[in-house]
Amino acid sequence: MNIGVSKDTSEFACDSIRLWWENDGKLQYPDCTSILMLADCGGSNSSRHYIFKEDLQNLVDEIGVEIRVAHYPPYTSKWNPVEHRVFPHITRSLKGVILKGHDYIKELIENTTTRTGLKIKAHIVKKIYETGRKYSDNFKETMRIIFDDYLGQWNYRAIPEKLNCVQFI
Repeated sequence: MNIGVSKDTSEFACDSIRLWWENDGKLQYPDCTSILMLADCGGSNSSRHYIFKEDLQNLVDEIGVEIRVAHYPPYTSKWNPVEHRVFPHITRSLKGVILKGHDYIKELIENTTTRTGLKIKAHIVKKIYETGRKYSDNFKETMRIIFDDYLGQWNYRAIPEKLNCVQFI
């Protein structure tokens, strides 16, 4: 879980994915060629905002791994497994506590556990994010975002310029 000290922007969302990839993803999945991201339909990673798609495109170009995004339709994010498996326990850990600072919030979140062995890693992202950014003028023409045939407004893939993998012929 990432705790931001600034605004929830598309850049923050992509930095959060990057943080996970650098700290955990590429170590746990060294042969990974694609990541599936389940996302809400609003906020920083909105399915309607091209600035998120541009930031996502920059991220996949950097890490060399395709990211497939599956947005939950509006008002259905309650079906996201993270909502049921993680957030209720974090909410319980923070219940009735005066949140004095980011370090204290991080400590409370990391101390969240369940009988089944849930453990949560937390990071504080201290970067200040600019709001109101616009996507590049030519992004729509040059993007490597492939929209699915079925519900393409919510399901798409960001393809990196070069894949970070060895291809066998």
